[in-house]
Amino acid sequence: MGIKRKVAKPFSIRSMPGFAFIAMVCFFALYMPLAPLVAYSFNAGDNISLWEGFSFRWYEAAWQNKLVQDAAIRSLIVAACASVFATILATMAALGTTRTRPYKGQFSIYAMINQPLMVPEIVTAVALLLVVASIKKLTDYHGFAYLIIAHTAFCIPFAYLPIRARLEGMDLTLETAAADLYATRWKAFRRVTLPLLLPGIMAGAMLAFVISLDDVVITEFVKSAGQDTLPTYMLGQLRRTITPEINAISTVLLGISVLLVTLIFFLNKDKK
Repeated sequence: MGIKRKVAKPFSIRSMPGFAFIAMVCFFALYMPLAPLVAYSFNAGDNISLWEGFSFRWYEAAWQNKLVQDAAIRSLIVAACASVFATILATMAALGTTRTRPYKGQFSIYAMINQPLMVPEIVTAVALLLVVASIKKLTDYHGFAYLIIAHTAFCIPFAYLPIRARLEGMDLTLETAAADLYATRWKAFRRVTLPLLLPGIMAGAMLAFVISLDDVVITEFVKSAGQDTLPTYMLGQLRRTITPEINAISTVLLGISVLLVTLIFFLNKDKK
């Protein structure tokens, strides 16, 4: 009689005792502080911490506020441009560090691309301030193109990570088959690699968009007068008078961020 051997099951963190409880505690600690913010954005009164009835008053006030409109439009323009440029550069960097033979300094390039993720954001902001101030002095140009450039530089590693992860998880068989069928490198990339890489590119673009849209520190250091984005406008309002209008704006930003992060999750989710 043959001896039956037990096949070891692959390790899964979900099978660990207490995983569900610890996960729920973590989610509670992360999101519970946001609940009062969302709730009081529908407060009818002027007090941000005293409930006086349900109302959309502050959403209407924010929608009709010209300063909020200008800041929101500026935020969307900067975030959209920064995400597009950062994604293009990140895609090129990801291809250059994965779709090539190993070369000297490859790991150093990978580390340098991801360095902004490890350096405190205030350090990056001060460095960008020095560079932008020098360029402003030389060119006498003070437009918000500097914001786009600064946000692009900061968002590159955020776009790079999901794109690189997608490339590393892709099977090379189809690309090899395309090369065997005499497809040029550009044609193989356009017809094979790019369609397979598209979910990672979209995830990287959306992540860069969220990071740019929510950024305060770099924007505060780089912007010129009259170039407030929505987060810096809110920061300025907090220094003056605090009304539930800030809660309403924050709730909208939170909703946009949650929506985009959810889309990123589904784009990166493995399809069986």
